[in-house]
Amino acid sequence: MDIVKVEGLRKNYGKLTALDGLTFTADKGEIYGIIGPDGAGKTTLLRILATLLLADEGTATVEGYDVKTDYRMIRRNIGYMPGSFSLYQDLTVEENLKFFASVFNVSINDNYGMVEDIYRQISPFKKRRAGKLSGGMKQKLALCCALIHAPQVLLLDEPTTGVDPVSRREFWSSLLKLRADYDITILVSTPYMDEASWCDRISLIQSGQFMQTDTPEGICRKYSEALLSVRSNDMHRLLSDLKACRLVKNSFAFGDSYHAILHDDASPELLTAALAEKGHNGIKIEKILPSVEDCFMSLMKNATR
Repeated sequence: MDIVKVEGLRKNYGKLTALDGLTFTADKGEIYGIIGPDGAGKTTLLRILATLLLADEGTATVEGYDVKTDYRMIRRNIGYMPGSFSLYQDLTVEENLKFFASVFNVSINDNYGMVEDIYRQISPFKKRRAGKLSGGMKQKLALCCALIHAPQVLLLDEPTTGVDPVSRREFWSSLLKLRADYDITILVSTPYMDEASWCDRISLIQSGQFMQTDTPEGICRKYSEALLSVRSNDMHRLLSDLKACRLVKNSFAFGDSYHAILHDDASPELLTAALAEKGHNGIKIEKILPSVEDCFMSLMKNATR
């Protein structure tokens, strides 16, 4: 069942195109990731689905309700976390949760089971003002407030940005448990490519367009070129030498190494020799499997040709 359905969605800010004809669906109980860099259109899309912004063209429905005409029903039935912390900083943790429960005419006890596991992690600080919480604790509180009225659709705009790695994993684990326990549909945007593995399906977005939509594994399987990891004793100079090398079709930084794609007539052995001629020592070249980030970089490269 299509819980979220979007067709031909467009949004412009003056001459800037934020969304360029997006079409997709999200199923019941699905964690759907919208992954791309800043300025790609993620926030605009989620604000339209949350009925906080009107599209210029196209249609969108959430649980069958139209975002333009049925916005009141949608607002009752969704949980929304904006990208920036939007709770009341001068209220305590407990006061924020009580306030957002009252907005939806429920009490904390009515749906406490839905937030219990998350709230337990921040309950030792329930008397602390929200503005004094750490980044990870703020996001957990915001998630509790978005869930306190038991929505069946959750819209999360970059919920782990600026959060430490441990808190990021805890946050995603909470989302998996919510989906398993309540069959809730979750649309989540993120600039972190490594978070794709937590999602059932993802769309890679750039310049307001979905470049590819599939499961994370499906996107990686579509990667058609041999990918190499390259290191040497002079990593500072290595990337510029890779980009200048006639054997290399494409190269980019990735963690503590560089990833490279060779032209059809090249080989790792030829690349090793070419880098040695440039004065590199300790050269290590390995064939590797592509990640979602590698796929994104390849799609970006092809789009600019």
